[in-house]
Amino acid sequence: MIDSLKDKDNLIALIGASNDKNKYGNKILLDLLAKNYNVVPINHKEDSIAGLKAYSKVQDLPSRPSIINFVVPPEVGLNITKELVEEGYNHFWYQPGAESENLSNLLTQEDKDFIDDKCIMVVTRLSSNY
Repeated sequence: MIDSLKDKDNLIALIGASNDKNKYGNKILLDLLAKNYNVVPINHKEDSIAGLKAYSKVQDLPSRPSIINFVVPPEVGLNITKELVEEGYNHFWYQPGAESENLSNLLTQEDKDFIDDKCIMVVTRLSSNY
């Protein structure tokens, strides 16, 4: 999945994107945008974030994302992940603090591609090392 970051046209859905500049959902969104990644905010409470249309859920996007990045509490992420797994989505990335043993167990059991031990901001900064 890290390889897909080399093509900045690949779509990244950011679940938990936020207009609150103190939250990592905002910091990650702005960081990825500054690095020219194709990132879309997912937040059911916002119409737009950082000038971009915000979508209520991943399933509302016009195309399937290459990476679904989570920056929400693990229990929220687990519910969303279960729904997405049932619908055949793959390529899940959990920011530090969004990961959990339950999530890892579910994704391993379902044979899904996931990352739960790296920050996407760090990996995109160091992507040439991967």
